[in-house]
Amino acid sequence: MRKKLLVAAGIAAIAIAPLAAAPEPAAPKGKPPIDWTIMHAQVILDSLGFSPGIVDGRDGQSLTAALKAFQLTRGLKTSGELDRATLGALHEYRARRPTTRVTLDPAMLQGPFFNPLPKDPEAQAKLPTLGYTRPLEKLAEMFHTTPEILVELNPGGGEIAPGRAFFFPNVLPESRDYPLDIKPEWRQTLTDLNVGARQPTGDHVVVDKSEKVLKVFDADDKLVAQFSASMGSQHDPLPIGTWKINVVDTNPKFHFNPDLFWDAKPGDEKTLLPAGPNGPVGVVWLDLSKEHYGIHGTPEPQNIGRTQSHGCIRLANWDAARLALMIKPGAEVVFQE
Repeated sequence: MRKKLLVAAGIAAIAIAPLAAAPEPAAPKGKPPIDWTIMHAQVILDSLGFSPGIVDGRDGQSLTAALKAFQLTRGLKTSGELDRATLGALHEYRARRPTTRVTLDPAMLQGPFFNPLPKDPEAQAKLPTLGYTRPLEKLAEMFHTTPEILVELNPGGGEIAPGRAFFFPNVLPESRDYPLDIKPEWRQTLTDLNVGARQPTGDHVVVDKSEKVLKVFDADDKLVAQFSASMGSQHDPLPIGTWKINVVDTNPKFHFNPDLFWDAKPGDEKTLLPAGPNGPVGVVWLDLSKEHYGIHGTPEPQNIGRTQSHGCIRLANWDAARLALMIKPGAEVVFQE
């Protein structure tokens, strides 16, 4: 049906197939095979700042939300579907193929890695960083997907090592010309997450509880980016209202205070956790004027929009990093139902 729709729309491909040399992936048991039209749409939407969540070639609530945002900015019916009009609008960006073959270099595989990563805060506090558990996890986050999808894209791929080439979702940025005044470690984080240097300038943010998204608007109130988000819970409900961003803290350490966590274990004590992508707040913390609340990354991007938070706004690390480049301290943040 989808291929017929593409032909009917006169669209030679917003994608249909990966790079010709890519092996045909085998879907895990119980899951549909990768849909290349969906994966192509996902990488295009990701590049445009309308995050589809995990790039996996499959339908889901994050893709629906991303399509609605894209459709809104193009004056289309907000169906949330890859309908004929939407495929026509995406056709403009068809040069960005759904997958790309990348030869690994030592920097891409640089650790340190900790497997297993301890869950106890006191044990985590003793580590130099809350880094990735293994190279495959780092590569998955680098290409905005999961280890399982990388395995699926590279059946029988073999050892992960410098000089080996694998297929990845094509989320490579057009520019890494980051501002010269940013910290070297933040520059490396942006590189590791394939976050582009060219981001739209945001003026204010709206966090929408019903849609499970964070929206970025410019000074003319135009939607310029949207990210899937986790927010609040029955224990820590989203504080509806208007707040401001106080500070943007990149690669932050985390002050663990068990008094602020309803699910803290008896005997847990206050401790300072090291920075790292697998830390409780991921790679960035945007501190809000609402005490103890912020917008931040997460060690579990596959759960964004599907699980609750401790009240704060959680984004995938790559989306949180993009937001940090778009928005400045003092910007208004609206939390709405």
